[in-house]
Amino acid sequence: MKSLLKILIIIVVIICAAGAWYINSKQPQRSGEVSLANLQASVSVRYDERGVPHIQAQNESDMYRTLGYVHAQDRLFQMEMVRRLARGELAAILGPKLIDSDRLFRSLGIRSYADAYAAKMDPNTPANKALMAYLDGINQYQNTHPAPIEFDILGITKRPFTPKDSVSVAGYMAYSFAAAFRTEPVLTYIRDQLGSEYLDVFDLAWHPEGVVAPNLAANDWQDLNRLAQLSQQAVTDSGLALFEGSNAWAVSGNRTASGKPLLAGDPHIGFAVPSVWYEAHLSYPGFELYGHHQALSATASLGHNLDFGWSITMFQNDDIDLIAEKLNPDNANQVWYQGKWVELQSRSEQIAVKGADPVTLTLRRSPHGPIINDALGKHAGKTPIAMWWAFLETENPILDAFYQLNRADTLAKARAASEKIHAPGLNIVWANASGDIGWWAAAKLPLRPDGVNPNFILDGSSYEADKLGFVPFTANPQEENPARGYIVSANYQPVPDSGIEVPGYYNLPARGIRLNQGLADNSVKWNIQNSQALQLDSGSGYAQRLLKPLLPIIKAAASADEQELVLLLSNWNGDHQLEGIAPTIFNQLVYQLAYEAMGDEMGESFFNTLINTRVVDFALPRLAAEANSPWWDNRDTSVIEDRTETVAIAWQASLKHLRSTLGTDTANWQWGKTHTLTHGHPLGQQDLLDKMFNVGQFAAPGGHETPNNLSHKMGPTPWKVAYGPSTRRLIDFADPSHSLGINPVGQSGVAFDQHYQDQAQTYINGQYIKQHFSEADIAANTVSTLKLIPVK
Repeated sequence: MKSLLKILIIIVVIICAAGAWYINSKQPQRSGEVSLANLQASVSVRYDERGVPHIQAQNESDMYRTLGYVHAQDRLFQMEMVRRLARGELAAILGPKLIDSDRLFRSLGIRSYADAYAAKMDPNTPANKALMAYLDGINQYQNTHPAPIEFDILGITKRPFTPKDSVSVAGYMAYSFAAAFRTEPVLTYIRDQLGSEYLDVFDLAWHPEGVVAPNLAANDWQDLNRLAQLSQQAVTDSGLALFEGSNAWAVSGNRTASGKPLLAGDPHIGFAVPSVWYEAHLSYPGFELYGHHQALSATASLGHNLDFGWSITMFQNDDIDLIAEKLNPDNANQVWYQGKWVELQSRSEQIAVKGADPVTLTLRRSPHGPIINDALGKHAGKTPIAMWWAFLETENPILDAFYQLNRADTLAKARAASEKIHAPGLNIVWANASGDIGWWAAAKLPLRPDGVNPNFILDGSSYEADKLGFVPFTANPQEENPARGYIVSANYQPVPDSGIEVPGYYNLPARGIRLNQGLADNSVKWNIQNSQALQLDSGSGYAQRLLKPLLPIIKAAASADEQELVLLLSNWNGDHQLEGIAPTIFNQLVYQLAYEAMGDEMGESFFNTLINTRVVDFALPRLAAEANSPWWDNRDTSVIEDRTETVAIAWQASLKHLRSTLGTDTANWQWGKTHTLTHGHPLGQQDLLDKMFNVGQFAAPGGHETPNNLSHKMGPTPWKVAYGPSTRRLIDFADPSHSLGINPVGQSGVAFDQHYQDQAQTYINGQYIKQHFSEADIAANTVSTLKLIPVK
């Protein structure tokens, strides 16, 4: 027995030792010396206490090559996953459940567009040289190191990263900004199946004379809804982040305590492990930038130095039109276009599937764009739905744009760089130490024929689906050094000085109003401290607006025991703090109100699509104020319900759900107990692996469309936070070397690394961390140094 016990102990020790060796072999190397091919000189990489690399090179190509190398050792699996998502290659490693996602992304045309774009790239431009050096650094790391743990689990074979991958990822970002896939089918369904009177609550200017209603059959409507749901599900199933919204503002020196401009930004992106941004401080003689990089992007999407800085928000302009094509009844490969029948272009691609035979996908294209319901394969309806997308239809030199923006120290340079961003539409909010602030809504805005409302699916047989050109950039919404002394951008609909209409799927103005109320207070001198409070504001005026016409009805419908809850709502200021009970009641009531009013007309499938759109946020306050809206009647009953009856039903249903889910003691209905954040890893959707890779759960303050936009999808409690600030940055240009920031999880995407989740608790607590920029600060906070030397 003793001998057997010794043997068992030895086996356990060997297994533990092997496991430790295996895990250690996957960890990033942040000290010592590494030889790297194609370097012209040695490069120093100093890592600070958060694992942020501070790269000192002697020339530009060495700097970007080193960035690629260190980015890869922290985020190689993220790079692999995002390129596979964008290029429709996830089923090859995740199996048949991702076939639909791959079908969708290939049908969007991102893959073929990226291939053509990369083939035409001039290898001698500065931006493309930077990209090639960066990709070389990634590939050198990949070729000389063990694959990440996730590669081993999924059986991923290493492949070189190429410019096609980088352009594809840019296409994915553009796609994730596009709300048209979810919104246009829903609004068109409401208009054509329910009637135009049902559109009133959505505050849409409907021009039926300008849009010919497509002739869609029942299975065509099912197609459109499946596409809407698939566009959301594709990213969810992959475990990757979806770009959602953002806040940013810039304050002139005459409104700040320091006398210099102040820049704030917090882009809102889906939470995931690792988080979307990779921080890196880059320098070579004549250039220095502290930037936030996306996977496979050499240049920073957010950045600053001692002279200037910028942040971005989603423009949310409508740069996609869905178009129902008219088929030739005598030739199913022809559609009616500009007065004649024209042939659809067609090609086939194969989707590799793990554990199954490859799937052949036939992709068609009309003169308007790719036929996106080909993503549904043999289950697609008869009507081809084409997609016109600015990303596919413009030159879009976005790589050059951000290369130049990384170096834009004047208004003129920042404006010129922004003009090169054609799609996705982005708001560039910029400031410099010289005292300038600026904002440019960067996008190629299409000119549509008069009367066309792109909120709806257009008829491809009519000229209304055509484009007449693009708006000149000078007519885009923009401001430079406004007299009021500040600029704020929060995804609401902009009003350009040019007077042009800019259709889009904008967020509620609630965040923008809240931020503007703070920034407009002339008694406040803005600094880093009070700017933190504004970024972390968890309040909103939306709740009071929605509740105002409903509270008298709720009070009359509530029992004596429920009057205290009605009083809580009546006295609530809209703040979503962890200990609050009112936000829990309100958010349950919002969902229940939408369901009781709209669920019967829409049906379960279309209703679930509707509540994942932004237009429902606009509709509910208008619906609450409109006593005679047709939505109040429940079509499933023989009587006609009014607002009073339906609101009372929603109130009682809300309380019933809260009691059954959270218990009868309302003290347990605190917001922080039912509103939580878990950072999910792509493999964390599997049991056991979730404990290894996911980070959280955390009680989360904030809420939907509050400045601290820790937002959940509309639905019944409990609520899982889906997206929020992907970083919070604050830069006072009186002292830009002491800027503040935060990563929602950590710098590293390597499981068991010390920087995998070391910022997660700090983030949810609303705290900030210094972004080291000066030589003295970097030296004082250097934890380790990695030296890259040329191969001899």
